[in-house]
Amino acid sequence: MGTPRRRILRSRWKSGPAIPLDDFVLVGVTDFTAHGYGQSVAVALAGMRLRRTWPSTPGAVGMWLFADPLRRRSGSVSVWADERGLKEFTGRPDHMRIVRAHRGRGELRSVRREFEEFDPDAVWAYALDLITEER
Repeated sequence: MGTPRRRILRSRWKSGPAIPLDDFVLVGVTDFTAHGYGQSVAVALAGMRLRRTWPSTPGAVGMWLFADPLRRRSGSVSVWADERGLKEFTGRPDHMRIVRAHRGRGELRSVRREFEEFDPDAVWAYALDLITEER
């Protein structure tokens, strides 16, 4: 008998402009655990602002945001048509401002994995395993 999973809040899927063409997608899971609750709220709000840009983010297939408020955790599960889109997004000035503003104020974990096809249920299950595992 396994340990019961914590309830994770998840946003609805937000589509990007890209359509996977090569029977593969790149999935990025970013998980931030803030030192304090105020920082946790600030990070989650910053993620929601970035989410609004998703429909015009080159290379983005789509994404979910997630939160575990009791553990001061929030993050994203992003799906990309290629590595280039992910690299361009992480280098964007608005993304870099958020990273710099919260550096040192919590623990950040980021994982990337290729999937041979985009199956939303399989991608979310993979991400949920990462999000709910004990560190």
